Amino acid sequence: MKGANVSRLRTCVVVLAVALGCGPAEAHLDATGMGPIYDGLMHFLSSPEDLVPVLALALLAGLRGAPYGRLTMFTLPAAWLLGSLFGLSVAIASAGMLAASLWFLMLGGLVLADAKLSPHSITALSALLGLVHGYFNGTGLGVSTQSVAAALGLAAAVFVLVVLVAALVVQLRAQWARIAVRIVGSWIAASGLLMLGWFVRGI
Repeated sequence: MKGANVSRLRTCVVVLAVALGCGPAEAHLDATGMGPIYDGLMHFLSSPEDLVPVLALALLAGLRGAPYGRLTMFTLPAAWLLGSLFGLSVAIASAGMLAASLWFLMLGGLVLADAKLSPHSITALSALLGLVHGYFNGTGLGVSTQSVAAALGLAAAVFVLVVLVAALVVQLRAQWARIAVRIVGSWIAASGLLMLGWFVRGI
Protein backbone atom coordinates (compact mmCIF):
# COMPACT_ATOMS: atom_id res chain seq x y z
CA MET A 1 0.00 0.00 0.00
CA LYS A 2 2.83 2.36 0.88
CA GLY A 3 4.45 1.77 -2.53
CA ALA A 4 1.16 2.51 -4.31
CA ASN A 5 0.76 5.79 -2.38
CA VAL A 6 4.32 6.84 -3.27
CA SER A 7 3.63 6.02 -6.93
CA ARG A 8 0.43 8.11 -6.89
CA LEU A 9 2.28 10.99 -5.24
CA ARG A 10 4.98 10.88 -7.93
CA THR A 11 2.30 10.87 -10.63
CA CYS A 12 0.58 13.91 -9.06
CA VAL A 13 3.91 15.76 -8.84
CA VAL A 14 4.68 15.04 -12.52
CA VAL A 15 1.18 16.14 -13.64
CA LEU A 16 1.45 19.34 -11.55
CA ALA A 17 4.91 20.10 -12.97
CA VAL A 18 3.66 19.64 -16.55
CA ALA A 19 0.61 21.85 -15.87
CA LEU A 20 2.72 24.62 -14.34
CA GLY A 21 5.32 24.36 -17.07
CA CYS A 22 2.94 25.05 -19.96
CA GLY A 23 3.81 27.81 -22.37
CA PRO A 24 1.78 30.98 -22.72
CA ALA A 25 -1.72 30.63 -24.17
CA GLU A 26 -2.28 32.11 -27.63
CA ALA A 27 -5.39 34.21 -28.09
CA HIS A 28 -5.88 33.32 -31.73
CA LEU A 29 -3.11 31.74 -33.79
CA ASP A 30 -0.99 28.81 -32.65
CA ALA A 31 2.71 29.68 -32.81
CA THR A 32 4.56 27.18 -35.00
CA GLY A 33 7.97 28.72 -34.40
CA MET A 34 8.41 29.13 -38.19
CA GLY A 35 7.05 32.67 -38.54
CA PRO A 36 3.65 34.34 -38.90
CA ILE A 37 3.01 33.11 -42.45
CA TYR A 38 3.27 29.48 -41.31
CA ASP A 39 1.22 30.34 -38.20
CA GLY A 40 -1.59 31.54 -40.46
CA LEU A 41 -1.27 28.49 -42.70
CA MET A 42 -1.37 26.07 -39.77
CA HIS A 43 -4.33 27.91 -38.23
CA PHE A 44 -6.31 27.31 -41.40
CA LEU A 45 -5.32 23.64 -41.64
CA SER A 46 -6.26 23.02 -37.99
CA SER A 47 -9.64 24.81 -38.12
CA PRO A 48 -12.38 22.52 -39.51
CA GLU A 49 -14.89 25.39 -39.48
CA ASP A 50 -12.69 27.11 -42.11
CA LEU A 51 -11.20 24.11 -43.88
CA VAL A 52 -14.39 22.16 -44.62
CA PRO A 53 -16.38 24.97 -46.31
CA VAL A 54 -13.37 25.75 -48.53
CA LEU A 55 -13.09 22.06 -49.37
CA ALA A 56 -16.80 21.92 -50.23
CA LEU A 57 -16.58 25.02 -52.45
CA ALA A 58 -13.54 23.58 -54.24
CA LEU A 59 -15.42 20.31 -54.84
CA LEU A 60 -18.38 22.25 -56.23
CA ALA A 61 -16.16 24.31 -58.52
CA GLY A 62 -14.39 21.18 -59.72
CA LEU A 63 -17.70 19.49 -60.54
CA ARG A 64 -18.69 22.48 -62.65
CA GLY A 65 -15.45 22.50 -64.66
CA ALA A 66 -12.11 24.25 -65.12
CA PRO A 67 -13.47 27.81 -65.67
CA TYR A 68 -15.32 27.61 -62.33
CA GLY A 69 -12.21 26.26 -60.64
CA ARG A 70 -10.18 29.23 -61.93
CA LEU A 71 -12.81 31.71 -60.75
CA THR A 72 -12.87 30.15 -57.29
CA MET A 73 -9.10 29.80 -56.88
CA PHE A 74 -8.60 33.54 -57.42
CA THR A 75 -11.76 35.00 -55.89
CA LEU A 76 -11.83 33.03 -52.63
CA PRO A 77 -8.22 33.68 -51.45
CA ALA A 78 -8.42 37.36 -52.45
CA ALA A 79 -11.69 37.81 -50.54
CA TRP A 80 -10.24 35.87 -47.58
CA LEU A 81 -7.21 38.17 -47.45
CA LEU A 82 -9.40 41.26 -47.75
CA GLY A 83 -11.72 40.04 -44.99
CA SER A 84 -8.74 39.25 -42.75
CA LEU A 85 -7.32 42.75 -43.22
CA PHE A 86 -10.71 44.28 -42.36
CA GLY A 87 -10.86 42.20 -39.18
CA LEU A 88 -7.37 42.99 -37.88
CA SER A 89 -8.40 46.00 -35.81
CA VAL A 90 -11.50 44.33 -34.36
CA ALA A 91 -11.60 42.67 -30.93
CA ILE A 92 -11.67 38.87 -30.84
CA ALA A 93 -14.91 37.53 -32.32
CA SER A 94 -16.16 34.14 -33.43
CA ALA A 95 -18.56 33.11 -36.16
CA GLY A 96 -19.98 30.50 -33.79
CA MET A 97 -21.39 27.04 -34.34
CA LEU A 98 -24.58 28.29 -36.00
CA ALA A 99 -22.75 30.07 -38.81
CA ALA A 100 -20.38 27.13 -39.32
CA SER A 101 -23.25 24.64 -39.46
CA LEU A 102 -25.11 26.76 -42.02
CA TRP A 103 -22.02 26.93 -44.27
CA PHE A 104 -21.59 23.15 -43.97
CA LEU A 105 -25.25 22.58 -44.82
CA MET A 106 -25.40 24.98 -47.75
CA LEU A 107 -22.12 24.10 -49.46
CA GLY A 108 -22.40 20.38 -48.74
CA GLY A 109 -25.95 20.43 -50.10
CA LEU A 110 -24.81 22.20 -53.29
CA VAL A 111 -22.11 19.57 -53.86
CA LEU A 112 -24.59 16.76 -53.16
CA ALA A 113 -27.07 18.24 -55.64
CA ASP A 114 -24.30 18.91 -58.20
CA ALA A 115 -25.91 22.35 -58.43
CA LYS A 116 -25.65 24.02 -61.83
CA LEU A 117 -24.55 27.44 -60.63
CA SER A 118 -23.68 30.24 -63.03
CA PRO A 119 -20.15 31.72 -63.07
CA HIS A 120 -21.52 34.86 -61.37
CA SER A 121 -23.09 32.76 -58.62
CA ILE A 122 -19.91 30.79 -57.87
CA THR A 123 -17.93 34.05 -57.82
CA ALA A 124 -20.39 35.68 -55.43
CA LEU A 125 -20.40 32.58 -53.20
CA SER A 126 -16.59 32.52 -53.16
CA ALA A 127 -16.42 36.21 -52.30
CA LEU A 128 -18.98 35.88 -49.51
CA LEU A 129 -17.29 32.83 -47.95
CA GLY A 130 -13.88 34.49 -48.16
CA LEU A 131 -14.98 37.82 -46.69
CA VAL A 132 -16.91 36.28 -43.79
CA HIS A 133 -14.35 33.67 -42.76
CA GLY A 134 -11.42 35.95 -43.47
CA TYR A 135 -12.95 38.62 -41.24
CA PHE A 136 -13.35 36.25 -38.30
CA ASN A 137 -9.83 34.90 -38.86
CA GLY A 138 -8.44 38.43 -38.74
CA THR A 139 -10.20 39.53 -35.55
CA GLY A 140 -8.05 39.66 -32.46
CA LEU A 141 -4.73 39.63 -34.32
CA GLY A 142 -4.14 43.38 -34.00
CA VAL A 143 -2.72 45.69 -36.65
CA SER A 144 0.92 44.73 -37.16
CA THR A 145 3.31 43.44 -39.82
CA GLN A 146 3.11 39.97 -38.29
CA SER A 147 -0.69 39.99 -38.46
CA VAL A 148 -0.61 40.93 -42.15
CA ALA A 149 1.89 38.12 -42.77
CA ALA A 150 -0.39 35.67 -40.92
CA ALA A 151 -3.32 36.84 -43.10
CA LEU A 152 -1.17 36.18 -46.19
CA GLY A 153 -0.45 32.68 -44.85
CA LEU A 154 -4.18 32.05 -44.42
CA ALA A 155 -4.93 33.23 -47.96
CA ALA A 156 -2.08 31.12 -49.37
CA ALA A 157 -3.42 28.01 -47.62
CA VAL A 158 -6.89 28.67 -49.07
CA PHE A 159 -5.41 29.13 -52.55
CA VAL A 160 -3.41 25.89 -52.43
CA LEU A 161 -6.36 23.83 -51.14
CA VAL A 162 -8.71 25.16 -53.82
CA VAL A 163 -6.16 24.58 -56.60
CA LEU A 164 -5.41 21.00 -55.53
CA VAL A 165 -8.99 19.90 -54.86
CA ALA A 166 -10.62 21.62 -57.84
CA ALA A 167 -7.92 20.33 -60.22
CA LEU A 168 -8.40 16.79 -58.90
CA VAL A 169 -12.19 16.91 -59.37
CA VAL A 170 -12.11 18.61 -62.79
CA GLN A 171 -10.25 15.68 -64.33
CA LEU A 172 -12.76 13.12 -63.06
CA ARG A 173 -14.75 11.75 -65.98
CA ALA A 174 -16.15 8.46 -64.67
CA GLN A 175 -19.68 8.72 -63.34
CA TRP A 176 -18.84 6.73 -60.20
CA ALA A 177 -16.04 9.18 -59.35
CA ARG A 178 -18.34 12.18 -59.62
CA ILE A 179 -20.90 10.36 -57.47
CA ALA A 180 -18.15 9.79 -54.88
CA VAL A 181 -17.52 13.55 -54.80
CA ARG A 182 -21.22 14.16 -54.26
CA ILE A 183 -21.20 11.63 -51.41
CA VAL A 184 -18.45 13.69 -49.75
CA GLY A 185 -20.80 16.65 -50.09
CA SER A 186 -23.53 14.67 -48.35
CA TRP A 187 -21.15 13.96 -45.44
CA ILE A 188 -20.37 17.67 -45.15
CA ALA A 189 -24.08 18.54 -45.17
CA ALA A 190 -24.78 15.83 -42.59
CA SER A 191 -22.03 17.24 -40.37
CA GLY A 192 -23.66 20.66 -40.65
CA LEU A 193 -27.02 19.18 -39.70
CA LEU A 194 -25.46 17.50 -36.67
CA MET A 195 -23.77 20.76 -35.61
CA LEU A 196 -27.06 22.60 -36.03
CA GLY A 197 -28.75 20.03 -33.78
CA TRP A 198 -26.09 20.55 -31.09
CA PHE A 199 -26.57 24.30 -31.37
CA VAL A 200 -30.36 24.08 -31.02
CA ARG A 201 -30.05 21.68 -28.11
CA GLY A 202 -27.71 24.06 -26.30
CA ILE A 203 -30.08 27.04 -26.54
